Amino acid sequence: MANSTAVAAINIPEVKLSSSASDRKMPLIGLGTAADNLDEQAMKLAVLEAIKLGYRHFDTASLYGSEKALGEAISESVKLGLVNSREELFITTKLWPSEAHPDLVVPSLQKSLRNLQMAYVDLYLIHMPISAKPSDKQQYPIPEQELLPMDYKGVWESMEECQRLGLTKSIGVSNFSIKKIETILSFATIPPSVNQVEMNPSWQQKKLREYCKSKDIIITAYSPLGAKGASWGSNRVLEDGALKQIANAHGKTVAQVCLRWIFEQGVTFVVKSFNKKRMMENLEIFDWVLTGEDYDKINQIQQHRVLSQEYFVSPRGPFKTLQDFWDEEC
Repeated sequence: MANSTAVAAINIPEVKLSSSASDRKMPLIGLGTAADNLDEQAMKLAVLEAIKLGYRHFDTASLYGSEKALGEAISESVKLGLVNSREELFITTKLWPSEAHPDLVVPSLQKSLRNLQMAYVDLYLIHMPISAKPSDKQQYPIPEQELLPMDYKGVWESMEECQRLGLTKSIGVSNFSIKKIETILSFATIPPSVNQVEMNPSWQQKKLREYCKSKDIIITAYSPLGAKGASWGSNRVLEDGALKQIANAHGKTVAQVCLRWIFEQGVTFVVKSFNKKRMMENLEIFDWVLTGEDYDKINQIQQHRVLSQEYFVSPRGPFKTLQDFWDEEC
């Protein structure tokens, strides 16, 4: 039986995924594990603390190098009785471009599962809408001479095979534009359940959100706070004057305002913090609401993508400009 700490944890709302092979719903809030310099021990402790607080969704990727540590932490959480079994948790991992080839998709997920010490993940995402020269080494940025166009049909068929084999309960994409999702939907027999993209008050993704909603695809926001402190991040979101005014009016933090706004859009999100106080604050967004005046201010925030993905753009690659990569949605 779960211990008293877990019983007292915050109950996070969940959403049903459209084409899942499981009844397991996706918790609206996930804890991300991407870090510039991963401290595996700190991450393990943070995952255990997060589970005590109520987090049940954990987001990783082969690129992050965090799969092994996350798997160890989850195994430990079961031994400690923080959860009864791995089935109580929702785990997302991702396919990196160097393995985004039809014959490498299943082996790549199998490798991730060995790292995680799991029989399956709940959600497997194509990390980027581009492939790269096959390699066991995960590189970011990828050398521009190694960038390749993706065989969308072949790769997606292999993603579907991952679900049919029971290696993942759901499949989806990340960093995909409307046009690229339409390409997938033109031949998919199992449509993507999720599109994980950058989203925050400074990059609101209204058009993409409306499109995905019409196709029953859940949006998961990454960098919901602008990824302040990360090498790829920006202070733009947390230092925004309008968001500070809203936070002061509600007696909340700017981070809580951002996450509440995302929640009110019907969007799920992955937030990364290994600090117990901030992990708790990120859960305290369900007992208050934003006002019409708040929305007026948020709607006027200048829009700017933080993570442009310029490293996937090259005169010699499949995407010559950012407009090509994002299909003008940049």
